[in-house]
Amino acid sequence: MANDFTYYAPTKVVFGKGAETHVGKLVKEQNCKKVLIHYGGGSAKRSGLLDRITDSLEKEGIEYVSLGGVVPNPRLSLVYEGIELCKKEGVDFILAVGGGSVIDSSKAIGYGLANGGDVWDFYDRKRTPQACMPIGCVLTIAAAGSEMSNSSVITKEEGLIKRGCNSDVCRAKFAILNPELTMTLPPYQTSSGCADIMMHTMERYFTNTMERYFNQSENMDITDSIAEGLMKTVKKHAVILMTEPDNYESRAEVMWASSLSHNGITGCGTDGGDWATHKMEHELGGMFDCAHGAGLAAIWASWARYVYKERVDRFAKFAVNVMGVEPQENDDATALKGIEAMEEFYHSINMPTSIKELGIDVTEEQIQEMAEKCIVACGGFAGKVKKLYTEDVANIYRMAK
Repeated sequence: MANDFTYYAPTKVVFGKGAETHVGKLVKEQNCKKVLIHYGGGSAKRSGLLDRITDSLEKEGIEYVSLGGVVPNPRLSLVYEGIELCKKEGVDFILAVGGGSVIDSSKAIGYGLANGGDVWDFYDRKRTPQACMPIGCVLTIAAAGSEMSNSSVITKEEGLIKRGCNSDVCRAKFAILNPELTMTLPPYQTSSGCADIMMHTMERYFTNTMERYFNQSENMDITDSIAEGLMKTVKKHAVILMTEPDNYESRAEVMWASSLSHNGITGCGTDGGDWATHKMEHELGGMFDCAHGAGLAAIWASWARYVYKERVDRFAKFAVNVMGVEPQENDDATALKGIEAMEEFYHSINMPTSIKELGIDVTEEQIQEMAEKCIVACGGFAGKVKKLYTEDVANIYRMAK
């Protein structure tokens, strides 16, 4: 019998061409009076997207204020600014227009408004959020899956600390997904997004070896099939988008995969997955401000080689079913071929497979600092496939160097 689970995905999804023109009606359904439009850089303005959104709000008689400036690895200082602006303007709904960074920043603002006190407490695990100002989103980058997830990750400038907070109260009321809005993304951003999407499912796919010794079953076949299908789909279309950035079908496949990869469906019936690679990348991204998906790609193969013997059967299955590797003389050899195939895929979409390829020359002192911060953030150890302590994490950073 599979592990018991509760699946909760309350976000209404509106998918397709021109979907952003429905935003006014969707906000009105929430019985809200004034909206904060939260966004990143100038592309949302230059493309006319913000104009289409404000026109839709105005048609429904909904007031709004705006706050731009969200950057990758969204900053706590802007979250504080957003909280104060919303209090001053009487905002009762937050509309995120952008990718995962904008949505995560919006969730943090929503936490701060609905709970009071210092919002960083929730990311520092000093308090648990009890509520969140309602949020909707217009997705422009397929990557983080934050449009349907319960997670938010924020970077505190002081100390360069990147931390996440997971709570169902922050789940978006609606998500508008128009694949056309992702067509102008730079190739590196598209590839980094694809790496992030796959990793959200890979983290859930690699589960704890110990379940086999306590009369618990393996993962559900249907969950594995969904996960493997999603990963293969993203692999296929990530390569297509390298040469055909305006391919609507590939953009649509990747955008929907982004949502499915992080809304919980690929983890139903499992132990929740590993997540050590994510935790290690949080420290890398916090210290060096690298793109999240690229940072994950830079670390993953080193993590995999460090832990694969704990779940060699699982890594062999991944190699054959996802990476298309022919079974070798034993599971060990098959697993290692799968890891190599993943590295080849990353290189095929111009993603790094080492920290050096990220353009970072990391020192031993920085490795030790990141490892120590990672274990503190994880509460004592990282990972499920293999419990990783400070020196383990440092070793993986060294392997990835």
